[in-house]
Amino acid sequence: MKLLRYGPKGQEKPGLLDDSGRLRDLSAHVEDLAGAALEPEGLARLAALDPASLPPVSGAPRLGPCVGRVGKFICIGLNYADHAAESGMPVPAEPVVFNKWTSAICGPDDDVEIPPGSVKTDWEVELGVIIGKGGKYIPESEAPAHVAGYCVVNDVSEREWQLERGATWDKGKGFDSFGPLGPWLVTPDEIPDVDDLGMWLEIDGKRYQNGSTRTMIFRIPQIIAYVSRFLSLQPGDVISTGTPPGVGLGQKPPVYLKGGETMRLGIDGLGVQTQKVVRT
Repeated sequence: MKLLRYGPKGQEKPGLLDDSGRLRDLSAHVEDLAGAALEPEGLARLAALDPASLPPVSGAPRLGPCVGRVGKFICIGLNYADHAAESGMPVPAEPVVFNKWTSAICGPDDDVEIPPGSVKTDWEVELGVIIGKGGKYIPESEAPAHVAGYCVVNDVSEREWQLERGATWDKGKGFDSFGPLGPWLVTPDEIPDVDDLGMWLEIDGKRYQNGSTRTMIFRIPQIIAYVSRFLSLQPGDVISTGTPPGVGLGQKPPVYLKGGETMRLGIDGLGVQTQKVVRT
């Protein structure tokens, strides 16, 4: 299934994209794509529905974040060896874990806002993992059963605040609008091989990132098992799993967003995001 949320900010309704690419309304069957609706039993109920029986949605409504009421937005840094190299950092021996605040979450095509005073706002296309079955101390062998689905994430980052203003990355990662999610939550049965997905990002039509999940250092089961040692995972939590090379920081000389640009990014089978960059 390709599940999504549509409508004005804060008033999103649950929906489904059928095989012909038409948006269908799920409101009669689930209140939101959040919490218990993302557990295995909830997804099974949605999968049993006939998409043709669901009301079609007219027009082209705004798409919201593909999961609602996210409890935790967890990120993995330097998870691609070639990205670590372009960042001038060693390949980590263990996953680098940091947070994006849930207030950073926005729709896949919403504007991305450059914070006041920022001079080093950057981009990162990433594979997002959405937790369905909660748990802690999850064995790596059982981790895939805890995944509700996957989505595209743009891990927008302010590099000065991330790297030059103290020891924690979180300050540069959690500004409002720095976490576009979607367009869809794609259930694992639609992804033939999550370890072989092409991913890309363009700024004003210029391709900067062109990578693949093949070059991940830590795979998704490893990440879920590792993170669950330190915190309990709940349905609807999002884990963003790192970015391939081609970020602005890695250009020579570095290239950062100034306002007015258009970002387009996508991952095979997971859809495309398009964001206008604006100054606040």
